[in-house]
Order: sequence, then structure tokens, then C-alpha cells
Amino acid sequence: METSELLKKVRKIEIKTKGLSKHLFSGEYHSTFKGRGMSFSEVRNYQYGDDVRNIDWNVTARTGSPHIKVFEEERELTVILLIDVSQSSFFGTREQFKNEILTEICALLAFSAINNNDKVGVIFFTSEIEKFIPPKKGRQHILRIIRELIDFNPKHKGTDLGQALEYFNNVIKKRSICFILSDFITTGYENPLRIASRRHDIVGVHLFDPVERELPNIGLIRAVDPETGRMGWLDTASKGVRRNYNEWFERNLHYFKTNFLKSGADTVSIRTDESYVNALLKFFRKRHK
Repeated sequence: METSELLKKVRKIEIKTKGLSKHLFSGEYHSTFKGRGMSFSEVRNYQYGDDVRNIDWNVTARTGSPHIKVFEEERELTVILLIDVSQSSFFGTREQFKNEILTEICALLAFSAINNNDKVGVIFFTSEIEKFIPPKKGRQHILRIIRELIDFNPKHKGTDLGQALEYFNNVIKKRSICFILSDFITTGYENPLRIASRRHDIVGVHLFDPVERELPNIGLIRAVDPETGRMGWLDTASKGVRRNYNEWFERNLHYFKTNFLKSGADTVSIRTDESYVNALLKFFRKRHK
């Protein structure tokens, strides 16, 4: 992609998602994801109703009047975006491909994070770990992430979420919030997910096109599996074919939701033909309650 075209796309996504994060998501994000504890802020005069357990006895003895320690929440968090960039993300039957919507969701989450002074890091994965961008703060860092999302060319086609989670567990030692963004057309990740959930706050963001759930009746079509390259013919007029296709999708969805639930992680499913803004707001508010 030409540099000028890339910069235009980055700027367009920045304008759209930064505005959303500022006016809609910052408060929801702040109330949903808590800091890691309390840190000392200052010492002030004791007032009626203050907790006597917070009295600073050294200052009290030195001044001759009671003083207490004031604490505030440590807000700084680390947010990791674990992003599926396999070939199945380059699919769409509506206005945007899944990877384009995924880019906007990542930008929205990233801007919401830096608005709360949090660090943001990214792990791109397919069947292998494609790239790791360590957590940092600042607008320029977020713009770099958006550029990578728009113009990234993965070396592999498949999906291995289990390996991605193992890598995440190894490189991110500090407790973090991890958003896993994928269509979750994969299995075999239950053990590393359970390990990750013990230390980190995990949220699975499931993005799918409605055609992936229910195959339309449009007759005989030639189809290609983007991750394996296998090509074949599908008779979509056959009820059996459409039923088997739907059952395959539902099995993957059930596996995704069941394993995330067992591990104590949260999930949100987003259709490409519906507003991801509404879906995320609903998720944040439900989680906060």
C-alpha cells in the first residue's frame, strides 16, 4: 500500500475511533476495568469519620495533631490486544471485511486505554506468532498499531490460538487485560487459556460474518478455504449441506463460549452486519454491573 494511502486510512480510523473512545467508551472502560490496588497519595489532618486505621502515627507524634494517610487507586493498567490475522479474517459479505472491523475495534480499545493512562501492547498471531509490539503509552504508539493492522501481511495462513496464548503467558508477566480478537474458528486452546485466566483479565471478542453462521441458498458455488487453500464445490441448495455448515459453526461457537466460561474469562460476540459500538457498550455495562 502506498504511504499516502496508508496515512489517509490511519487518519480516518483515528478520527472515528478516537471520538468514540472519548465520548462513549472512556467512562465505561474506566468503570469496567479496575486498577491493581491502592497507592499512597498524601497525609492530611484527621477529620471526623476517617478510618482510624489510616492514622499516620509518625506525623501525628511530630505535629501534635492527628493526621491520616490518603490512598488512591493505582489506575495504570497494561492492555494486550491478541489479534488473529489469519486468512479467515479477510472475509466479508457486507460493507467491510472482518479484519477491517477488527482494526476499528482495536483502535477503539487502544484509545480508550490511553485516555485512562494505560499501556497498550499487541500480539499478531496466525498458526505462528507473527509480531509482538511491547506495551507503551501515547498517541504515536497507537497510530503505529493502527498502521500495522491496516498494512500487515502475515507469513502464515492458519490459526493456533493455543500457541498464541502460551506466548502471551511467557512474555507478559505483569497482570494485564487481554482482549483476544478472533473469529475463533480453532480449537485446542483450553489449557493455555485456563493458565492465562489465572493471572490476567481475559476477554474474548468473537467477530463473525452472518454468512459464516448460516449459508444462503444460492445454488452450486465454488469455495476456497482461505487457511488451507483447499478448493471445492458446495451445493447450497441442499438442506443437508446448509445444516452441516450451520452445525460446524455452532460447534466452534459452543467450544469458544464453554471454555472461556470454564476458565472465568468473559466473551462478547459481534456480527459484521451490526454495530460493534452497541455490542461493546452493552458488554462493558453488563460487566460493570
